[in-house]
Amino acid sequence: MDYINPTIAAVPKSGIRKFFDVAQTIPDAISLGVGEPDFVTPYHIRNAAINSLMDGETAYTSNWGLPELRKEIAYYVESRYHVSYDPMKEVLVTVGASEGIDLALRVLLNPGEKVLVPEPSYVSYAPGVIFAGGTPIPLPTSESNSFVLTPEAVENAVTADTKAIILPYPNNPTGAIIGREALEALAKVIVKHDLIVISDEIYAELCYSREGHVSIASLPGMRERTIFINGFSKAFAMTGWRMGYLCAPAAFTDVICKIHQYTIMCAPRQGQVAAVEALRQGREDGYADVERMRLSYDQRRRLMVSAFREMGLSCFEPLGAFYVFPGIQKLGMTSEDFCQRLLKEQKVVCVPGTAFGQSGEGHIRCCYATALNLLNEALERMSRFLNNL
Repeated sequence: MDYINPTIAAVPKSGIRKFFDVAQTIPDAISLGVGEPDFVTPYHIRNAAINSLMDGETAYTSNWGLPELRKEIAYYVESRYHVSYDPMKEVLVTVGASEGIDLALRVLLNPGEKVLVPEPSYVSYAPGVIFAGGTPIPLPTSESNSFVLTPEAVENAVTADTKAIILPYPNNPTGAIIGREALEALAKVIVKHDLIVISDEIYAELCYSREGHVSIASLPGMRERTIFINGFSKAFAMTGWRMGYLCAPAAFTDVICKIHQYTIMCAPRQGQVAAVEALRQGREDGYADVERMRLSYDQRRRLMVSAFREMGLSCFEPLGAFYVFPGIQKLGMTSEDFCQRLLKEQKVVCVPGTAFGQSGEGHIRCCYATALNLLNEALERMSRFLNNL
């Protein structure tokens, strides 16, 4: 008897973790692999959680999350991204943004229904669609169009059983952003075909353009068909806390919360207390912690782009997140081979572009959320590696 679901068994393991796990066994390796801030969670946020724990606040919260946190999230989303949600009915606190994506897919999809997934993009989208019983349809993007999804690509991919589209901007791994004009063009096609949008905006605060981040949910007619997902991991340096949230019209969140309450119960209480502090203090000081980290990432971003271009590699300028996605096509080797040799010969960890979909071939992802001295050393090693080639 075959005890394992073959559909699940056939899904490959994360291409990011593959290289990260190998790197852990190599002394002096420098990792540009895992997308995690090198900053420690700010002290006042950590201290709020410690005080909560010392005060004996260890019970469950509401399935939806602490009321004060949901109110802070609603205020934050409205003030920063200009979308209004009822904190008591339209905001759900999740265990990271990843749980929010999983919940949205499981609530939306009937067996076999299709979800449009831009590529390259985060490794969990396509597997998440499969786990929910759906079929992911990749929509390749390229450096030639700034890795932005076009209305024509959506129009050509839609069929009668297409249910939803994932919008992952600012984008992991490319660092691409999508501006208001491009979003408005996409929105017309989305409305035309009555698609639901799962908008993953986890990197929204890490945007380096003049326009800043624009949420598709803020456009006319899009709030009612958008599931907005965000969290605290990237902008607030809270990856290990696993704190995220999902905002959507009550018709969605009422059903989404059913899965959450039966499988998770609630997000960890101390994490929620920490998230309240992050948003409350941010509201008072203009999100100074976030801005301090964003400015540091911006400095490193410009350093990385300049260095790769000096090495002779093509390098799209990322205007969001904390990744660069240089091209290695001219070297005549696959991205997998490049990363394996770079790790073996120079002890630098990067992620092959194919970890983010086949359209990522010919590129590697490098995370610059790494201390400046380590970034400089990694770049020197990569330069030696390319010279040796």
